[in-house]
Amino acid sequence: MSKSDHPRPRRHRRLLRTAAGLLVLLAVIGYFAAKQDSTGGQGAPHCTVRAAGGGAGGSYSMTPEQAGNAATIAVVGTGKPMPERAVTIAIATAMQESALRNLDHGDRDSLGLFQQRPSQGWGTPAQIQDPVYSAGIFYDRLKEVRGWARLPLTEAAQQVQLSGFPQAYAKHEPDATLLSAAFTGAAPGTLTCTGPAPRPGSGDPEKVKAELTRVFKGKAAPMLGPASSLGRSGQVDSNEATVPVADKSGAVNRQRGWELAHWAVANAAELNISRVAYDGKAWLAGENKGRWVDRAPVKSGAGDPLGAGPGEVRIFVAR
Repeated sequence: MSKSDHPRPRRHRRLLRTAAGLLVLLAVIGYFAAKQDSTGGQGAPHCTVRAAGGGAGGSYSMTPEQAGNAATIAVVGTGKPMPERAVTIAIATAMQESALRNLDHGDRDSLGLFQQRPSQGWGTPAQIQDPVYSAGIFYDRLKEVRGWARLPLTEAAQQVQLSGFPQAYAKHEPDATLLSAAFTGAAPGTLTCTGPAPRPGSGDPEKVKAELTRVFKGKAAPMLGPASSLGRSGQVDSNEATVPVADKSGAVNRQRGWELAHWAVANAAELNISRVAYDGKAWLAGENKGRWVDRAPVKSGAGDPLGAGPGEVRIFVAR
């Protein structure tokens, strides 16, 4: 056999290996493309708050867990009631102490969002690891600080926390200011959350209702099905929890409405929420890259499940 007879089978083997490699590469590209599309084109699930109107103030990105915790801190603060400045101080403190995570460990016996210590009178370990409780007692202690509202953020936080690093809170003030505006409802539509749509049948509207009642306390009176008394919806949807934000006179509190709507979006992954509608806008899990989209307010009897006017926040779980 001559030397010229050997290269042909080797070339065939190289071509086969190259073709197999290309097929594997295409499969990998297809997988990541499908994954990106399922999360709204933004990769792994995450939430972002952007400055209102796209102006100065930038943006802040976080996990759904962090967004849910920031939203809870804000809701507890406004429910005290405390001004937005207090919410900024609380969120900045939790950013420094736990990176907005509900930790089950810390220095010595420190726990939770604010790394509060049972041995220092902050509560039991179980209480401290409840974000509603831990945020509430933070605000209670802040109110005891004389002139807290006039103090620089880092001094106000330090008066509550008694940290070994008293200057550490200041660096979080710009981001905390951005988050407090979004989660108190002062900056409508500035929160976006990407991620795949929840599995069909995974949502429980009763669980959403219970959590709304627990976190918002007297500020929210959720009901199952749309608020038909407001004339916004045409049919009852058993997978919907609706919260009216208009009083008996019909006066609407839009800031409270957006506080509720943003809280629902921030907690969508945890509660398997598929849609949130408020004030002519809608957020749909797994669609529109997590952004709010315009939806015209529905007319009475139209039955559009995506529609909601300024008088009610409509929250839908996965069917």
